[in-house]
Amino acid sequence: MTAGSMQPYALTLDKFLDHAAKWHGGTEVVTNGPGGSTRIDYAGLRARANRMSGALTALGLNAGDNFATLAWNSQAHLECWYGAMGVGIVCHTLNPRLASAHLATMIHQAQNRVLAVSPGLEPLVHALLDLCPMIEHVIMLDEPGHEHIVPTDPVAKFWNQQDLLDRHGAEMIWGAFEETAPAGLCFTSGTTGAPKGVTYTHRSNYLETVHLLHADVLGLRSRDVVLVAVPMFHANGWGLAFAGPATGARLVLPARDQDGASLARLIEDEKVTVAAGVATVWLGLLDHLERTGGSVPSLERILLGGASVPQALMDRIETRLGVIVQTSWGMTELSPLGTVTPASSDLRRSSTSGRPPVGVDLC
Repeated sequence: MTAGSMQPYALTLDKFLDHAAKWHGGTEVVTNGPGGSTRIDYAGLRARANRMSGALTALGLNAGDNFATLAWNSQAHLECWYGAMGVGIVCHTLNPRLASAHLATMIHQAQNRVLAVSPGLEPLVHALLDLCPMIEHVIMLDEPGHEHIVPTDPVAKFWNQQDLLDRHGAEMIWGAFEETAPAGLCFTSGTTGAPKGVTYTHRSNYLETVHLLHADVLGLRSRDVVLVAVPMFHANGWGLAFAGPATGARLVLPARDQDGASLARLIEDEKVTVAAGVATVWLGLLDHLERTGGSVPSLERILLGGASVPQALMDRIETRLGVIVQTSWGMTELSPLGTVTPASSDLRRSSTSGRPPVGVDLC
Protein backbone atom coordinates (compact mmCIF):
# COMPACT_ATOMS: atom_id res chain seq x y z
CA MET A 1 0.00 0.00 0.00
CA THR A 2 1.37 3.39 -0.94
CA ALA A 3 1.32 5.95 1.84
CA GLY A 4 -0.44 9.19 0.95
CA SER A 5 -0.40 12.62 2.50
CA MET A 6 -2.59 15.69 2.52
CA GLN A 7 -1.34 18.59 0.47
CA PRO A 8 -0.09 21.53 2.55
CA TYR A 9 -2.62 24.34 2.71
CA ALA A 10 -1.70 27.60 4.38
CA LEU A 11 -4.62 29.07 6.30
CA THR A 12 -4.56 32.50 4.67
CA LEU A 13 -7.67 34.67 4.32
CA ASP A 14 -7.48 35.13 0.56
CA LYS A 15 -8.61 31.49 0.28
CA PHE A 16 -12.16 32.49 1.23
CA LEU A 17 -12.65 34.92 -1.63
CA ASP A 18 -10.85 32.55 -4.02
CA HIS A 19 -13.34 29.84 -3.02
CA ALA A 20 -16.33 32.14 -3.43
CA ALA A 21 -15.18 33.34 -6.85
CA LYS A 22 -14.64 29.77 -8.09
CA TRP A 23 -17.69 28.01 -6.66
CA HIS A 24 -20.18 30.83 -6.04
CA GLY A 25 -18.97 33.30 -8.66
CA GLY A 26 -22.45 34.60 -9.51
CA THR A 27 -23.53 35.25 -5.92
CA GLU A 28 -23.93 38.94 -5.16
CA VAL A 29 -22.43 41.35 -2.69
CA VAL A 30 -24.87 44.26 -2.27
CA THR A 31 -23.98 47.73 -0.95
CA ASN A 32 -26.67 50.13 0.20
CA GLY A 33 -26.72 53.73 -1.00
CA PRO A 34 -29.06 56.73 -1.07
CA GLY A 35 -29.49 56.41 -4.82
CA GLY A 36 -30.06 52.66 -4.69
CA SER A 37 -27.93 49.61 -4.07
CA THR A 38 -24.93 48.54 -6.13
CA ARG A 39 -24.12 44.92 -6.82
CA ILE A 40 -21.11 42.87 -7.74
CA ASP A 41 -20.73 39.11 -7.80
CA TYR A 42 -17.96 37.24 -6.02
CA ALA A 43 -16.06 36.65 -9.25
CA GLY A 44 -16.07 40.38 -9.98
CA LEU A 45 -15.20 41.27 -6.40
CA ARG A 46 -12.26 38.90 -6.44
CA ALA A 47 -10.95 40.41 -9.70
CA ARG A 48 -11.19 43.99 -8.41
CA ALA A 49 -9.70 43.11 -5.02
CA ASN A 50 -6.79 41.38 -6.72
CA ARG A 51 -6.12 44.47 -8.84
CA MET A 52 -6.31 46.54 -5.67
CA SER A 53 -3.40 44.44 -4.39
CA GLY A 54 -1.36 45.71 -7.29
CA ALA A 55 -2.45 49.29 -6.68
CA LEU A 56 -1.51 49.18 -2.99
CA THR A 57 1.84 47.70 -3.89
CA ALA A 58 2.39 50.51 -6.41
CA LEU A 59 1.84 53.03 -3.61
CA GLY A 60 4.81 51.53 -1.78
CA LEU A 61 3.12 49.10 0.62
CA ASN A 62 4.82 45.76 1.22
CA ALA A 63 3.95 42.62 3.14
CA GLY A 64 3.88 43.41 6.86
CA ASP A 65 3.10 47.12 6.40
CA ASN A 66 -0.03 48.52 8.07
CA PHE A 67 -2.61 49.99 5.69
CA ALA A 68 -5.39 52.05 7.32
CA THR A 69 -9.06 52.13 6.35
CA LEU A 70 -11.48 54.73 7.71
CA ALA A 71 -14.62 53.40 6.13
CA TRP A 72 -18.13 51.99 6.41
CA ASN A 73 -19.19 48.51 5.32
CA SER A 74 -19.18 48.57 1.53
CA GLN A 75 -17.95 46.78 -1.57
CA ALA A 76 -15.13 49.30 -1.84
CA HIS A 77 -14.00 48.56 1.71
CA LEU A 78 -14.08 44.81 0.98
CA GLU A 79 -11.90 45.36 -2.08
CA CYS A 80 -9.32 47.12 0.09
CA TRP A 81 -9.69 44.48 2.80
CA TYR A 82 -8.93 41.49 0.55
CA GLY A 83 -6.60 43.49 -1.67
CA ALA A 84 -4.35 44.21 1.29
CA MET A 85 -4.58 40.85 3.04
CA GLY A 86 -4.10 38.87 -0.16
CA VAL A 87 -0.50 40.09 -0.50
CA GLY A 88 0.34 40.15 3.21
CA ILE A 89 -0.37 43.85 3.85
CA VAL A 90 -1.99 44.36 7.26
CA CYS A 91 -5.45 45.96 7.15
CA HIS A 92 -5.77 48.45 10.02
CA THR A 93 -9.45 49.33 10.41
CA LEU A 94 -10.23 52.68 12.05
CA ASN A 95 -13.54 53.80 13.54
CA PRO A 96 -14.84 56.98 11.80
CA ARG A 97 -16.87 57.83 14.92
CA LEU A 98 -13.76 58.46 17.02
CA ALA A 99 -12.18 61.87 17.54
CA SER A 100 -9.26 62.83 15.30
CA ALA A 101 -6.82 62.97 18.25
CA HIS A 102 -7.79 59.44 19.26
CA LEU A 103 -7.41 58.16 15.70
CA ALA A 104 -4.09 59.96 15.29
CA THR A 105 -2.66 58.10 18.27
CA MET A 106 -3.53 54.80 16.60
CA ILE A 107 -2.13 55.90 13.23
CA HIS A 108 1.14 56.93 14.86
CA GLN A 109 1.44 53.57 16.60
CA ALA A 110 0.73 51.71 13.35
CA GLN A 111 2.86 54.05 11.20
CA ASN A 112 0.21 54.08 8.47
CA ARG A 113 1.43 55.65 5.23
CA VAL A 114 -1.69 54.95 3.16
CA LEU A 115 -5.27 55.66 4.24
CA ALA A 116 -8.48 54.59 2.48
CA VAL A 117 -11.58 56.60 3.41
CA SER A 118 -15.30 56.63 2.67
CA PRO A 119 -16.79 59.71 0.97
CA GLY A 120 -18.13 62.33 3.37
CA LEU A 121 -15.29 61.98 5.85
CA GLU A 122 -13.04 64.61 4.24
CA PRO A 123 -13.07 66.99 7.27
CA LEU A 124 -11.89 64.17 9.52
CA VAL A 125 -9.22 63.20 6.99
CA HIS A 126 -7.82 66.73 6.84
CA ALA A 127 -7.69 66.87 10.63
CA LEU A 128 -5.77 63.59 10.61
CA LEU A 129 -3.33 64.81 7.96
CA ASP A 130 -2.45 67.76 10.21
CA LEU A 131 -1.74 65.32 13.05
CA CYS A 132 -0.18 62.50 11.03
CA PRO A 133 2.48 63.72 8.60
CA MET A 134 3.50 60.12 7.85
CA ILE A 135 0.38 59.65 5.66
CA GLU A 136 1.52 59.86 2.04
CA HIS A 137 -1.56 58.66 0.12
CA VAL A 138 -5.32 58.93 0.70
CA ILE A 139 -7.67 56.73 -1.34
CA MET A 140 -11.24 58.03 -1.65
CA LEU A 141 -13.44 54.92 -1.82
CA ASP A 142 -16.32 54.46 -4.22
CA GLU A 143 -19.74 54.24 -2.54
CA PRO A 144 -23.12 54.26 -4.30
CA GLY A 145 -24.94 57.56 -4.45
CA HIS A 146 -22.09 59.62 -3.01
CA GLU A 147 -20.27 62.23 -5.07
CA HIS A 148 -16.54 61.77 -5.38
CA ILE A 149 -14.74 64.76 -3.92
CA VAL A 150 -10.99 64.40 -4.38
CA PRO A 151 -9.36 67.31 -2.56
CA THR A 152 -5.77 68.42 -2.87
CA ASP A 153 -3.22 68.50 -0.09
CA PRO A 154 0.31 69.89 -0.10
CA VAL A 155 1.74 66.70 1.43
CA ALA A 156 -0.51 63.67 0.87
CA LYS A 157 -1.57 62.51 -2.59
CA PHE A 158 -5.34 61.98 -2.95
CA TRP A 159 -6.66 59.26 -5.25
CA ASN A 160 -10.11 58.34 -6.45
CA GLN A 161 -10.33 54.57 -6.02
CA GLN A 162 -11.33 53.84 -9.61
CA ASP A 163 -8.63 56.15 -10.97
CA LEU A 164 -6.09 54.37 -8.79
CA LEU A 165 -7.22 50.99 -10.11
CA ASP A 166 -7.15 52.23 -13.71
CA ARG A 167 -3.64 53.60 -13.33
CA HIS A 168 -1.96 51.11 -11.00
CA GLY A 169 -4.25 48.10 -10.65
CA ALA A 170 -2.47 44.88 -11.54
CA GLU A 171 -3.04 41.18 -11.01
CA MET A 172 -1.05 39.76 -8.11
CA ILE A 173 -0.33 36.35 -6.64
CA TRP A 174 -2.19 35.92 -3.38
CA GLY A 175 -1.22 33.95 -0.30
CA ALA A 176 2.54 33.79 -0.92
CA PHE A 177 3.38 34.06 2.80
CA GLU A 178 3.08 32.08 6.01
CA GLU A 179 -0.31 31.63 7.69
CA THR A 180 1.20 33.07 10.88
CA ALA A 181 1.77 36.41 9.10
CA PRO A 182 -0.23 39.40 10.41
CA ALA A 183 -3.50 40.06 8.58
CA GLY A 184 -5.33 42.77 10.48
CA LEU A 185 -4.87 45.37 13.19
CA CYS A 186 -7.76 46.42 15.42
CA PHE A 187 -7.71 48.56 18.53
CA THR A 188 -9.82 47.55 21.50
CA SER A 189 -12.59 49.86 22.65
CA GLY A 190 -10.79 50.52 25.93
CA THR A 191 -13.29 48.66 28.14
CA THR A 192 -10.38 46.97 29.91
CA GLY A 193 -8.14 50.03 30.16
CA ALA A 194 -6.53 52.21 27.51
CA PRO A 195 -7.19 51.04 23.92
CA LYS A 196 -4.68 48.43 22.82
CA GLY A 197 -3.70 47.42 19.32
CA VAL A 198 -4.43 43.75 18.58
CA THR A 199 -2.76 42.13 15.58
CA TYR A 200 -4.63 39.24 13.99
CA THR A 201 -2.79 36.57 12.08
CA HIS A 202 -4.22 34.92 9.00
CA ARG A 203 -4.38 31.65 10.91
CA SER A 204 -6.33 33.13 13.84
CA ASN A 205 -8.96 34.76 11.61
CA TYR A 206 -9.19 31.66 9.41
CA LEU A 207 -9.92 29.45 12.41
CA GLU A 208 -12.39 32.01 13.80
CA THR A 209 -14.22 31.89 10.47
CA VAL A 210 -14.42 28.10 10.67
CA HIS A 211 -15.92 28.52 14.16
CA LEU A 212 -18.63 30.80 12.76
CA LEU A 213 -19.62 28.19 10.20
CA HIS A 214 -20.33 25.54 12.86
CA ALA A 215 -24.00 24.58 12.96
CA ASP A 216 -24.28 25.48 16.65
CA VAL A 217 -22.56 28.84 16.15
CA LEU A 218 -23.80 30.84 13.14
CA GLY A 219 -24.07 27.94 10.72
CA LEU A 220 -24.21 29.99 7.53
CA ARG A 221 -25.36 28.28 4.34
CA SER A 222 -24.95 29.20 0.71
CA ARG A 223 -28.69 30.00 0.55
CA ASP A 224 -28.36 32.61 3.31
CA VAL A 225 -28.45 36.35 2.76
CA VAL A 226 -26.36 38.00 5.48
CA LEU A 227 -26.79 41.60 6.59
CA VAL A 228 -23.47 42.73 8.07
CA ALA A 229 -24.66 45.53 10.35
CA VAL A 230 -21.67 45.15 12.66
CA PRO A 231 -18.99 47.55 11.37
CA MET A 232 -15.93 46.07 9.72
CA PHE A 233 -13.86 48.23 12.08
CA HIS A 234 -15.44 46.46 15.08
CA ALA A 235 -13.16 43.44 15.63
CA ASN A 236 -13.03 42.69 11.89
CA GLY A 237 -16.82 42.78 11.61
CA TRP A 238 -16.98 39.65 13.77
CA GLY A 239 -15.48 37.74 10.83
CA LEU A 240 -18.63 37.91 8.68
CA ALA A 241 -16.77 39.33 5.67
CA PHE A 242 -14.79 36.08 5.72
CA ALA A 243 -17.64 33.71 6.63
CA GLY A 244 -19.94 34.91 3.83
CA PRO A 245 -17.52 34.14 0.99
CA ALA A 246 -16.38 30.96 2.76
CA THR A 247 -19.85 29.45 2.42
CA GLY A 248 -21.05 31.36 -0.64
CA ALA A 249 -23.75 33.34 1.18
CA ARG A 250 -24.88 36.67 -0.25
CA LEU A 251 -23.53 39.66 1.68
CA VAL A 252 -25.59 42.81 2.22
CA LEU A 253 -23.57 45.83 3.36
CA PRO A 254 -25.42 48.86 4.77
CA ALA A 255 -22.61 51.41 4.27
CA ARG A 256 -23.20 54.45 6.51
CA ASP A 257 -27.01 54.21 6.76
CA GLN A 258 -28.05 51.98 9.65
CA ASP A 259 -31.23 53.72 10.74
CA GLY A 260 -34.35 51.61 11.17
CA ALA A 261 -35.96 52.65 7.89
CA SER A 262 -32.83 51.90 5.84
CA LEU A 263 -32.34 48.49 7.44
CA ALA A 264 -36.00 47.55 7.02
CA ARG A 265 -35.83 48.41 3.33
CA LEU A 266 -32.61 46.46 2.85
CA ILE A 267 -33.93 43.40 4.66
CA GLU A 268 -37.15 43.45 2.63
CA ASP A 269 -35.56 44.19 -0.75
CA GLU A 270 -32.73 41.68 -0.42
CA LYS A 271 -34.67 39.00 1.51
CA VAL A 272 -32.10 38.92 4.31
CA THR A 273 -32.18 35.72 6.39
CA VAL A 274 -29.36 36.32 8.92
CA ALA A 275 -28.24 39.61 10.44
CA ALA A 276 -25.55 40.58 12.94
CA GLY A 277 -25.01 43.71 14.97
CA VAL A 278 -25.27 45.37 18.36
CA ALA A 279 -28.60 45.73 20.16
CA THR A 280 -29.04 49.45 19.45
CA VAL A 281 -29.22 48.71 15.72
CA TRP A 282 -32.12 46.31 16.18
CA LEU A 283 -33.86 48.65 18.60
CA GLY A 284 -33.95 51.23 15.81
CA LEU A 285 -35.37 48.62 13.42
CA LEU A 286 -38.01 47.65 15.97
CA ASP A 287 -39.07 51.24 16.56
CA HIS A 288 -39.40 51.86 12.83
CA LEU A 289 -41.48 48.73 12.19
CA GLU A 290 -43.76 49.49 15.12
CA ARG A 291 -44.34 53.04 13.85
CA THR A 292 -45.07 51.94 10.30
CA GLY A 293 -46.65 48.55 10.90
CA GLY A 294 -44.02 46.95 8.69
CA SER A 295 -42.48 43.48 8.90
CA VAL A 296 -39.39 41.57 7.80
CA PRO A 297 -40.69 38.05 7.09
CA SER A 298 -37.51 36.78 5.42
CA LEU A 299 -35.38 37.37 8.53
CA GLU A 300 -34.74 34.17 10.49
CA ARG A 301 -31.93 34.90 12.93
CA ILE A 302 -30.09 37.80 14.53
CA LEU A 303 -26.66 37.53 16.14
CA LEU A 304 -26.29 40.00 19.01
CA GLY A 305 -23.02 41.08 20.56
CA GLY A 306 -21.13 44.04 21.90
CA ALA A 307 -22.89 44.31 25.27
CA SER A 308 -25.34 42.39 27.44
CA VAL A 309 -28.97 42.66 26.36
CA PRO A 310 -31.91 43.02 28.77
CA GLN A 311 -34.21 40.01 28.61
CA ALA A 312 -37.17 42.27 27.85
CA LEU A 313 -35.45 43.64 24.74
CA MET A 314 -34.44 40.17 23.58
CA ASP A 315 -38.04 38.94 24.00
CA ARG A 316 -39.33 42.00 22.16
CA ILE A 317 -36.98 41.40 19.22
CA GLU A 318 -37.92 37.74 18.94
CA THR A 319 -41.66 38.35 19.29
CA ARG A 320 -41.99 41.42 17.07
CA LEU A 321 -39.63 40.28 14.33
CA GLY A 322 -40.43 36.58 14.52
CA VAL A 323 -36.74 35.66 14.64
CA ILE A 324 -34.34 33.63 16.75
CA VAL A 325 -31.84 35.77 18.65
CA GLN A 326 -28.40 34.33 19.33
CA THR A 327 -26.42 36.17 21.99
CA SER A 328 -22.65 36.10 21.91
CA TRP A 329 -19.60 37.24 23.81
CA GLY A 330 -16.11 37.96 22.60
CA MET A 331 -13.11 40.24 22.76
CA THR A 332 -10.96 41.93 20.16
CA GLU A 333 -8.12 39.78 21.48
CA LEU A 334 -10.06 36.57 20.64
CA SER A 335 -10.36 37.30 16.89
CA PRO A 336 -13.11 37.97 18.35
CA LEU A 337 -15.53 35.06 19.01
CA GLY A 338 -15.56 33.64 22.54
CA THR A 339 -19.02 32.14 23.05
CA VAL A 340 -22.39 32.01 21.31
CA THR A 341 -25.79 30.53 22.10
CA PRO A 342 -26.90 27.85 19.62
CA ALA A 343 -30.10 28.70 17.79
CA SER A 344 -31.83 25.55 19.06
CA SER A 345 -30.64 25.72 22.66
CA ASP A 346 -32.39 26.45 25.94
CA LEU A 347 -29.25 28.48 26.74
CA ARG A 348 -30.69 31.17 24.48
CA ARG A 349 -31.39 33.73 27.20
CA SER A 350 -29.99 37.22 27.67
CA SER A 351 -28.36 36.21 30.95
CA THR A 352 -26.05 33.80 29.15
CA SER A 353 -23.70 34.06 26.20
CA GLY A 354 -23.70 30.40 25.31
CA ARG A 355 -20.63 28.24 25.06
CA PRO A 356 -17.31 28.35 23.21
CA PRO A 357 -16.74 26.52 19.94
CA VAL A 358 -14.02 23.90 19.69
CA GLY A 359 -10.61 25.60 19.71
CA VAL A 360 -11.63 28.30 22.22
CA ASP A 361 -10.75 27.25 25.76
CA LEU A 362 -12.13 29.30 28.66
CA CYS A 363 -10.97 28.95 32.26
